Amino acid sequence: MKQAAFYQQRRVLVIGLAKSGFAAAKLLHELGANVTVNDRKPFEENEEAQRLEQLGIRVICGGHPLELLDEHFDLVVKNPGIPYTNPMVKKAIEKGLPVITEVELAYHISEAPFIGITGSNGKTTTTTLIYEMLREGEKRPLLAGNIGMVACEVAQKAEANNWLVTELSSFQLAGIRDFRPRISVLLNIFDAHLDYHGTKEAYAQAKANIFKNQTNEDYAVVNADDELVMRLAENACAQKVIFSATKILDRGAYIRDGWIYWNDEAVIAISDIVLPGKHNLENILAAVAVAKLTGVDNKAIARVLTTFAGVKHRLQYIATIDGRKFFNDSKATNILATQKALSAFEKDSVILLAGGLDRGNEFDDLLPYLRNVKAIILFGQTAAKIARVAKQAGIETIEYVDNVEKAVPVAYRLSEPGDVILLSPACASWDQYKTFEQRGDIFINAVHKLK
Repeated sequence: MKQAAFYQQRRVLVIGLAKSGFAAAKLLHELGANVTVNDRKPFEENEEAQRLEQLGIRVICGGHPLELLDEHFDLVVKNPGIPYTNPMVKKAIEKGLPVITEVELAYHISEAPFIGITGSNGKTTTTTLIYEMLREGEKRPLLAGNIGMVACEVAQKAEANNWLVTELSSFQLAGIRDFRPRISVLLNIFDAHLDYHGTKEAYAQAKANIFKNQTNEDYAVVNADDELVMRLAENACAQKVIFSATKILDRGAYIRDGWIYWNDEAVIAISDIVLPGKHNLENILAAVAVAKLTGVDNKAIARVLTTFAGVKHRLQYIATIDGRKFFNDSKATNILATQKALSAFEKDSVILLAGGLDRGNEFDDLLPYLRNVKAIILFGQTAAKIARVAKQAGIETIEYVDNVEKAVPVAYRLSEPGDVILLSPACASWDQYKTFEQRGDIFINAVHKLK
């Protein structure tokens, strides 16, 4: 771990705990910074704050007192989930304080180069595929970032011969200053997190931050099938490496005659790939490009793609019960993700479980994808909105339930052998569940109870 002398004796305010804030505060303390932590949760209920106080770190809990910012801090480290509209964050910016996220700390201390992966959909699958390909190719990867491993914790263990394979959200990328991945990946841009960023333009610019510090010694892997991605990459200084699921390319990763190609090399036949869904071909192409840039051979790539069946909560096969196949796609927190999930089963009869947090949008864009949905089970704040579209699609069987757990036996009752029962909510989970993972786990448990 690099010692990052910049942080020694600096007065740093960490706003928001959870996993990333806790890790950032602990690391800054170890680097010699004078750390103050501010978290909304009351101290007596706040295990992370209690542990940090035991280390000698100043902790202020129970709210975000604006007068705290009058103490002449040098730097603010913000939990990525706290929006820039938060009064504390707004005041810090007005005072001219640098506001960063913990991925910036990870970059400053890491001995290893970064591979950074972002996009509206497919980040976790692509990140996991890259990690598995590099591991199979003996490139010593470490998994980090929004995938569940706090980047600044993983970076402390990294050595120069590792690769930090890092999933990055727009929330994290909005708060970088120096972060520079050796290889960046931008998969796609769709309307998402507008409640956080305010506009699609601000959201897209946060994603494009992944390029901003790269030089011509670095690589930017970008999706040739996404106009906005290509436009955002125009000003990138990195060497551009493109992939396409629809065009035959002179160089890059693409599909020809039923095979995945890298430049002019045939890597693997698509028929040998076990990961379901046409949409996953883009993720696979991006991963192949990164693997080849790091020197992984075709045999190692093929070994991964003939065994990798998906990531938990991302179109995850759960079980077949009495001829019904159950799939958990709880990570489908927006309409596009559910469109892609339904496209993966366009030849099947589907019972769809959907609904969740109401972010103000309508669901008309689902309409063309509901042709093979025979019944829909709805829950959460958006149930009525999705029901309106389901009726337009001619779906006669529409059921309302209290939650995901109750949706599973209803779906089974309405199904027949050969049907696919698919949880793909098209919404965030926060109206009823802490995370999409919790929602997915409840679905999995309910399926297993049917057995």
